[in-house]
This record gives sequence, C-alpha cells and structure tokens, in this order.
Amino acid sequence: MAAFAFLPNPMPLVRARLQRWFEARLPLSDSVLLTQRTVYILPTRPGLMLFLTLLVLLVASINYQLNLGYLLTFLLAGTTLVGMHVCHGTLRGLAMNLIAPHAHYAGATTAFDIKLTNARRAVRHGIGLSVWNPHPAVAQKGAEPHWAWTDVPAQGSCLVQVAFTPARRGLHRLPTLTAETRFPLGTFRVWTVWRPAAQVMVYPAPELSAPPLPPGEPRAQGAGSAARAQSSGEFDGVRAYRRGDPLKNVLWKKVAKAGEHSGESGGLVVRDTQQAQRHELWLDVRQAGPLGLEQKLSRLCAWVLQADRLGLDYGLRLSALEIKPASGEAHKRRCLEALATC
Repeated sequence: MAAFAFLPNPMPLVRARLQRWFEARLPLSDSVLLTQRTVYILPTRPGLMLFLTLLVLLVASINYQLNLGYLLTFLLAGTTLVGMHVCHGTLRGLAMNLIAPHAHYAGATTAFDIKLTNARRAVRHGIGLSVWNPHPAVAQKGAEPHWAWTDVPAQGSCLVQVAFTPARRGLHRLPTLTAETRFPLGTFRVWTVWRPAAQVMVYPAPELSAPPLPPGEPRAQGAGSAARAQSSGEFDGVRAYRRGDPLKNVLWKKVAKAGEHSGESGGLVVRDTQQAQRHELWLDVRQAGPLGLEQKLSRLCAWVLQADRLGLDYGLRLSALEIKPASGEAHKRRCLEALATC
C-alpha cells in the first residue's frame, strides 16, 4: 500500500492533454459571434447544492403530503429553470472583436482591448473576460486568472481590457481567452473559449545603464580614420552648437531631454554634417561586449533608442542580418523587430 502512495495522479495530465486538444481545434479569428454551438453551460457548486435541496424538499413533501412543500419546491425549481435560460441568453448572440495591441518591450504587461457589441434590446449583465489557463499545474501554484467584468448596454457596445505578460521577446500570438457569466442567480456558469489570431511583437528590454554609442566607421568611399566616441557618449556626428549653424540641424529632442533631466535648458547640439558624410554609425552585435545573447540584444536595443533620440543615421549588424544606415520611426521599428526575432 505504501508503494501506491507515491504513484503520480494521472488525471491532471489527462485533463491537460484533453484541454490542449480542444484548444487546438478552435479556429483562429479576431472577431466572433457567440451562438448556440459555441456557448457552454454547467451548474456551479451553489447550483448543485440548490438541486440537492430541491430533491430533499420534494422527498419530504411526498412523504408528509405537504401541499406548501410542493408549492415551494416547484416555485424554486421554476425560478432555477428561468435563471438557467436567462444565464445562457446573456452570452448567446454577443459579438466580440479584438483590437490588436501595439508592440512593447520584454518584461512589460501586454494589454489589449476587446469590443463587446450587444444587438438586442436588453442589457447584458455580469460578463467577464480573462486569459484562458486550463492547465491544472498552474492552478495548483495559486496563479488565479484576472477577470475583467462589465455590463454591455442594450443595442450598444463597450470595451474590456485584458492583459497578459509574454514570457520572452519575439512575435507572440495572443493567448486564448474565455468569457463567462453567472447572471442572474449564480447557479449556472455559461462560458465560451475564444482563440484570437492577432499577434504582438515583444522587443528586447533596453539596458538601463547602456555604455555610449560605439565609434563610427569610415565610409567605403570616404577617407580618414575611424571617428572617436566623445566623452559625452555621443556619436561624432553630433557636436556643440556654433554661431552661424542653421537651426534645422539643431537636435531639439536632445535639448528637451537634457532640460528634463537637469531641470533647465541644456546646451544646443547640432548634427555635424561633415562627420556624418565621412563616417557611418553601425550597431554591431560584436561590439556589445562579452555578454550573453539576451544581454547583447538589450544593449543593442538601448543603442537603437539612443541613436533615434539623437536623430542619427545608424545601421544594425546581427549574425545573419544587416540593415543599412537610415533614420526615422520606420527604420527604428525595423531594427527593433530584427532584434526581437533574431
């Protein structure tokens, strides 16, 4: 008997496999209309206790021939049946549309909005949405899902925000969601499982105290030695403002940032066009130091953000990818996506 006490319980594994099989059969869609086939209903624990109570009342009424007992039993049973119909109709016919989230950095919580649309003339009460986590192993650790509850107005719509935290950088598909209600009596649980098709890009977390930008490299057609990194940690394509410099070359973002950190306006800096014509700024993974891959990507991410704030043209070199020097929001997103998916 003692030997059987140490055998693992196979039920959690069987249940997890069945739920994964069920999840894999769900279609991928960012919009769903809940119908009779996609809404499920089961009694809750209070509902089972109510059923047991009704059974006891019915047996007692039959044994003692209590007319008031029959009245109470059938009145409660009829109320329960009406509540079951109302509970199932709260989700049935509801339309859900997902609004895809924006890209963000690793370690941050991904929040996305879901629009619930109600076409009927009655309010839908007590609808909750959450990330579907069917695995028993997670539930045993006390990781309870976070529910967002709302009421959908009659012939109207509302937004519900659901959040989850991706495990690491990369392109992630949004997790499977579940919507449920126990309105009006709490004796039945009506729910549905929804598998969105949208994906979210998670960039590497930028290094908090990143070193200065690496020195520039001479252009292939240019002459001169490699540029030096200035003591301020800026690329040589940036220098202090001189009288007569055109105002269009002033890096106003850098001036505003310096003012925010120091509490006063910082010194003006301008783009050194002569240096920029002779040298190129390359952010190379080999220049990130003797770190692990994730730490190198975090440093490169910080360099990309720093070069973008300075308004510099910069390129990115990875082990299997090279992005030519450019600037702008589209170039920054392309570099960050390359760091996230490499």
